[in-house]
Amino acid sequence: MCFSATASFGAGIVLAVIGVATIKKRELPSQIYFAAIPFFFCIQQVSEGFLWLALQNPVFSLLEKPAMYIFLFFAQIVWPLWVPFALFKLEREELRKKILLIPLAIGMLVSFYLTYCLLFYNVSAKIIGYHISYQQDYPIRFGGYGDFLYIVATIFPPLISSLKRMWILTIIIMVSYIITIFYYPDYIISVWCFFASAISFMVLYIVQLIKNKGEKPSLINQS
Repeated sequence: MCFSATASFGAGIVLAVIGVATIKKRELPSQIYFAAIPFFFCIQQVSEGFLWLALQNPVFSLLEKPAMYIFLFFAQIVWPLWVPFALFKLEREELRKKILLIPLAIGMLVSFYLTYCLLFYNVSAKIIGYHISYQQDYPIRFGGYGDFLYIVATIFPPLISSLKRMWILTIIIMVSYIITIFYYPDYIISVWCFFASAISFMVLYIVQLIKNKGEKPSLINQS
């Protein structure tokens, strides 16, 4: 989380509990990708907890780089690829599956590009006030275009899904992004990931809804 090590580890515990519950409720192999989202947020928040410790206490300094890169790996590489992929695997209707290939392709491009940047450009983190600020020496040309493509890959797939209540994920992610942009513009990566992790509760709800309503993906999606 973006406020302290204690808060990050606390959030990680909550997300781990949600992750276990979500995994247990899924019924088909194709649902595992969507159900794994809370666990990924758990790892991300715990990694930032260790980053807090490393930045505040020299005893944990060896953890700084691994923790920072793990956090950024999920924030910048995993999410733009995983979200559209998970929704694609979960989708039942063939037309919507084909449409989901668009944000999935965009997410792949964003993930590959940010992987390259993370590997070959300077990255650092420091505590400013009560937040962690990530300094990334990425090519400036990525700028607005990259942000837009990232948003397309992570925010729009739930709107395409045929499953009930899935659109609420888009609302949560969009609202969290707007709040972050207006109130925490210098800590977007850290703060947005914290707010966005709230979708884990909705992921659990949707998996439960699928189970209760019998809204199982078609056989073609069960692998």
